[in-house]
Amino acid sequence: MKLYFAGPSPFVRKCRIVAREKGLADRIAEIAVNPYENAPELMATNPVVQVPTLIADDGLPLTDSPVICEYFDTLGTGPRLLPEAGADRLRVRRMETLANGALEMGVKWLLELRRPEQERSPSWIARWSHNLDRSLDALEAARPDPAVLDMGTITAGVAVTWISFRHPDHDWQTGRPHLVALQTALEARPSFVATRPV
Repeated sequence: MKLYFAGPSPFVRKCRIVAREKGLADRIAEIAVNPYENAPELMATNPVVQVPTLIADDGLPLTDSPVICEYFDTLGTGPRLLPEAGADRLRVRRMETLANGALEMGVKWLLELRRPEQERSPSWIARWSHNLDRSLDALEAARPDPAVLDMGTITAGVAVTWISFRHPDHDWQTGRPHLVALQTALEARPSFVATRPV
């Protein structure tokens, strides 16, 4: 398998963590690309030129982090990170979706800040940051358990660390002790240590 990645991407990090937790890291060639430079090998497999992009064992390109992670979950060893059915699956998917939503808001906010100052929209910046905080409040209310490793807790942990990395002046910790505890616990795991954003 080949995983096209960019180091700072939280969506890539999630996939890399899951690959390590499922014992698949030695089966995956990780290929660093810059999607903003339209890397030809990435364009050939993903029409929207985004990371992560995985080329599966059978040659099928997979281009969305929840899909890639679910694929890894079915291939790898150890407990399932995404329950197969029922209320548990919906609970985990809900937390994963909330964390992905927080990341999407954070990425939009970051991209807006990268525009020339005279082109930035204060109203969009406010909207993205407020939406991010509402997503984090919902994650906090879900009380993620650091002792339960699943797709929801992994994505929530990735989200808060990425927010600290890309929006260092944004105080996401105050009033969210469950997310702080989750980050502290998960960032000590070898899979998280090996994939820290730089």
